[in-house]
Amino acid sequence: MKQFLFTALVWLAFFSPAKSQQLKSPNGKFVMEFSLQNDGTPSYSLNYKSKAVVKPSKLGLELKNDKKSLLNDFTVVETKTTTFDESWKPVWGEVASIRNHYNELAVTLNQKETDRQIVIRFRLFDDGLGFRYEFPSQKNLTYFVIKEERTQFAMAGDHTAFWIPGDYDTQEYDYTTSKLSEIRGLTEKATTANVSQKSFSTTGVQTSLMLKTGDGLYINLHEAALINYSCMHLNLDDKNMVFESWLTPDAKGDKGYMQAPNHSPWRTIIVSDDAREILASKMTLNLNDPCKIEDTSWIKPVKYVGVWWEMITGKSSWAYTDEFPTIQLGVTDFSKSKPNGKHGANNTNVKKYIDFAAKNGFDAVLVEGWNEGWEDWFGHSKDYVFDFLTPYPDFDVKGLHEYAKSKGVKMIMHHETSGSVRNYERHMDKAYQFMNDNGYDAVKSGYVGDILPRGENHYSQWIVNHYQYAVEKAAEYKIMLNAHEAIRPTGICRTYPNLIGNEAARGTEYQAFGGSKPNHVTVLPFTRLVGGPMDYTPGIFEMDISKINPGNNSHVNSTIANQLALYVTMYSPLQMAADLIENYDRFPDAFQFIKDVAVDWTDSKYLEAEPGQYVTVARKAKVTNNWFIGNVNGDTSRTSTIKFDFLEKGKKYMATIYADAKDAHYKTNPQAYTIRKMTVTNKSKLAQLSAPGGGYAISIVEIKK
Repeated sequence: MKQFLFTALVWLAFFSPAKSQQLKSPNGKFVMEFSLQNDGTPSYSLNYKSKAVVKPSKLGLELKNDKKSLLNDFTVVETKTTTFDESWKPVWGEVASIRNHYNELAVTLNQKETDRQIVIRFRLFDDGLGFRYEFPSQKNLTYFVIKEERTQFAMAGDHTAFWIPGDYDTQEYDYTTSKLSEIRGLTEKATTANVSQKSFSTTGVQTSLMLKTGDGLYINLHEAALINYSCMHLNLDDKNMVFESWLTPDAKGDKGYMQAPNHSPWRTIIVSDDAREILASKMTLNLNDPCKIEDTSWIKPVKYVGVWWEMITGKSSWAYTDEFPTIQLGVTDFSKSKPNGKHGANNTNVKKYIDFAAKNGFDAVLVEGWNEGWEDWFGHSKDYVFDFLTPYPDFDVKGLHEYAKSKGVKMIMHHETSGSVRNYERHMDKAYQFMNDNGYDAVKSGYVGDILPRGENHYSQWIVNHYQYAVEKAAEYKIMLNAHEAIRPTGICRTYPNLIGNEAARGTEYQAFGGSKPNHVTVLPFTRLVGGPMDYTPGIFEMDISKINPGNNSHVNSTIANQLALYVTMYSPLQMAADLIENYDRFPDAFQFIKDVAVDWTDSKYLEAEPGQYVTVARKAKVTNNWFIGNVNGDTSRTSTIKFDFLEKGKKYMATIYADAKDAHYKTNPQAYTIRKMTVTNKSKLAQLSAPGGGYAISIVEIKK
């Protein structure tokens, strides 16, 4: 580790005329200016290479039932500048080492009428800006309730945005690409149905928000280290092109209960004139605290298969029986019921997946629908919905654990909460201990449906705290956590690397619910993945879902080559081969890439990138030192051109290229692919066709002399 710390204190008299302060990034390309307006309102602006990124924008918080909010009437008491430079090693990640280098400005403000103080802390990196509000311990500001945070991001023009509608309960939307001025007219169409959703504005959008300016700047707006605070959305003033923070309310409509000393999450602005640098940024991670888990040896990346896609497509069911219109846990006797014959989580089926995992080198098997309650789990505000302990009669917990262990395969637990947060917390210790007792070291949790207690939202402060509680409690039991329908990540996986995955976006399951846009996976790396890895569940080979379930006419809008590429472009230490075993058996040559591809990396190179159009990434495997390349393409056919200059000089490599066939198309010919081999060196180049909704994947192995 290298570390350099320099601090300069600039003391300003209470009456000092100095009202502005500049901060430059270490490389000098960014300039942030803080100032007080005439009425004492804090504001900031941000330039990149002399181009305006954020024009002068107000800062502050509106308080509930308080005679004076934290909005204006401030004077500068003190400014403190710091330079910080270190390198740290993530437990898992896209690279082996991450540099954390920034210049910092902390501005202490005093509100004259109330004699209250706040600190606004800015950290300017070579890839962007992070800032947050801090509330020191003081007699005049102890407990307070946030009515709204009034942070602004004043845009310099009518930029192109890649956005999903603002919503308190779901991020599971397809992305819309439009000018900022067009958001209002497109929001209704962009807000597709979900089992739990709550929109708040026709110009509200969610972060991570990706923007592109007319003069070629790429801007990403998000937040980092979201802890004990509600999730931030953005609401657009589309006359002036000013975004303002919009926090998620709780059941009472309040947006944050605070006790000083405390602070907000970081508000982040990542900027570059090269889209690849947005993908490569580690600023979100760097704004989170270092790892708090002392022994991380039990945290290991996972490649898995599972009993899941068959239920998602409707081929199988989570429920064991169709006899009971309602059930009561501990009362309903499933041993006396007639099985429906469709239950996926049965011993025979699970053993088939365990055998498949063992044969093909996968680490683990996920099984959903193993526990009692799935006949009556959703839509009735049911509190005691699952106990996370009691299996159906056809699922032998101990027997399957022993069988998997004998094959060298782990089992992944599934905990669906149905949004009943209190019930999950009530059972969490017993559930995690049950996992320890039966050899499960990873869990996929779910929060489908409206949250209980009633009136709470998925992204309000209280529920954010629940998600954090689950992560920290899981760490106590040495359990890795993968939460679905939870809050979108904000880099907390640095602090708690047992958080190895999240969903928090429109995942592959929607390909069986009517399909997703073919360019969806070219947007996600610029948006959802900025905060942390996604359990996207790729690897689908049969695109016509009616061939799996005749009653489901959905189509997976992707080619097979595109599905292979996702294992590289959609970074995650948790990767699923999501399709049915029989579909992999039909295409064993393409399946070979999924077997070979790594899930943990020492280096990553972003070769091509344009949001909504294409992403090409090369990654070096941590264990084998093999390289893998993935390219995903949007709606329009294009030729991807890359160099292999990241390879070691003087060595030869064998590249196996899995690519779209010439006539491949995500809709009309998705299973058309070619596989070829070629020798490459660091001087080699490749021009490769990517079909609409297609792409390619390459495995690169050194040729030993």
